[in-house]
Amino acid sequence: MQKQELWERYKSRLYHDAELDIAIDTSRMNFGDGFLKEMEPRLQKAYAEMAQLEGGALANPDENRMVGHYWLRAPELASDPSLSEEIKATLASVKAFASSVHLGNITAPDGHHFTQLLIIGIGGSALGPQFVADSLGSHQDRMRLSFFDNTDPDGMDKVISGIGNGLQETLVVVISKSGGTKETRNGMLEARQAFAKAGLNFAAHAVAVTGSGSELDGTASQEGWLAIFPMWDWVGGRTSVTSAVGLLPAALQGIDIDRLLEGARLCDRSTRSRVTRENPAALLALSWFHAACGKGSRDMVILPYKDRLLLFSRYLQQLIMESLGKELDRSGNRVLQGLAVYGNKGSTDQHAYVQQLREGVHNFFVTFIEVLKDREAPSLAVEPGATSGDYLSGFFQGTRSALYEKERESVTITVHEISPATVGALIALYERAVGLYASLIDVNAYHQPGVEAGKKAAGTVLKLQGEILEMLRRQPAREFTCEDLAMALARPEEVETVFMILRHLAANPDHGVSLTRGERVWENRFRAMTK
Repeated sequence: MQKQELWERYKSRLYHDAELDIAIDTSRMNFGDGFLKEMEPRLQKAYAEMAQLEGGALANPDENRMVGHYWLRAPELASDPSLSEEIKATLASVKAFASSVHLGNITAPDGHHFTQLLIIGIGGSALGPQFVADSLGSHQDRMRLSFFDNTDPDGMDKVISGIGNGLQETLVVVISKSGGTKETRNGMLEARQAFAKAGLNFAAHAVAVTGSGSELDGTASQEGWLAIFPMWDWVGGRTSVTSAVGLLPAALQGIDIDRLLEGARLCDRSTRSRVTRENPAALLALSWFHAACGKGSRDMVILPYKDRLLLFSRYLQQLIMESLGKELDRSGNRVLQGLAVYGNKGSTDQHAYVQQLREGVHNFFVTFIEVLKDREAPSLAVEPGATSGDYLSGFFQGTRSALYEKERESVTITVHEISPATVGALIALYERAVGLYASLIDVNAYHQPGVEAGKKAAGTVLKLQGEILEMLRRQPAREFTCEDLAMALARPEEVETVFMILRHLAANPDHGVSLTRGERVWENRFRAMTK
């Protein structure tokens, strides 16, 4: 297509929200008006389903749950007046608690002001707060944030080491809806031990964000933690960032959470439109459907040309892949749906993998995110008439053009600046796009049986580990190969798992298992060490 034709298509396709100053450009997606007409009935059905969802329809039949994350920024829309009041009360409590911490009305037992914040969570309970913190943080932050977002002991040691002597000034927020999520529980126990080693009372530094009546709720109440904030069963982890899950850390950091919620609310309003060309989330969902043939046949590459949006692709990985990666459609047919998401920031992308994107396997489409404002202060001219930010813009435009020359399709989202309102709008935009796309491909975006399957499998491994340790300790004089031990446990079909467990146990002295090397690694012999 000639540049003048492309310009005409740009003008006819461009969506622009003047209030949020956000634009969506689908001109580099090669679908025509016929595609839009063909998809319109499906989209109208998706709009109706989304309206039912916001009205309180049961969205997750597996767990008998509504899905109401949209109510978090518009409480008046909640399906029950009592829910509206809970949302408003929680927001007020979050702001009051953060203010009390900043003013020094809530302090550590020794009177130290809290200057550091340790967030303990997993999945959406960490990814959302991390994205918000990284995108909006500055040297003016009221508190410095760290995260336990995995059950990796070395990773947690690294975080605690980074906090160093600041532990006595550290507030800990533990986030888990059920209170039984193992990664979060493990992180809490590790943090508790670190505080104990420093001679500090963990409970006097701790806050919980959890479901009413959960295991964590019970622990926090019994031990007298500083505060407990609610996680409702109608808010999924990956859509929880505008609940206390994301708002409490953001408020403590010093971010204007009212503006973040307002950005999300305004975007929600735009994405409720049933006029497709006026609905930015629908335009995204249509682009995904076109590019991936409605079957996930191409990956989604997220390329934000802004350092502050580096974590956006990681946040979107969970939101999109956990929501859309489904074996079955809503009728129970096997469809193997999904969209794989990966990304890096520009212009690092040009030195990382744009070579393959332009000339290699054509199994993707791109979403560029352009940010117009470079920085608050004036920029240095790195050469006559050009700043570093000008170069960044040039690299974005060059990469976009270079990909399109090779028939690599892309969507471009343009925002004026990175602000709380913009970040809230981007979160809301993708939440709605995921919901609409799920309807287009007829899957339920709001349940995730595969995640539970992985948790159950991990539980089976740990149960087997307990059996292995018991057998080794019963016969401390005997050395076992993995095959010997699998037979002794009457679990010959689990020999590979037994081998992997033994190898890990021997690498860590905590369990008291020694290793005698065999000629080949699977012939290694293991025994319980005597005290």
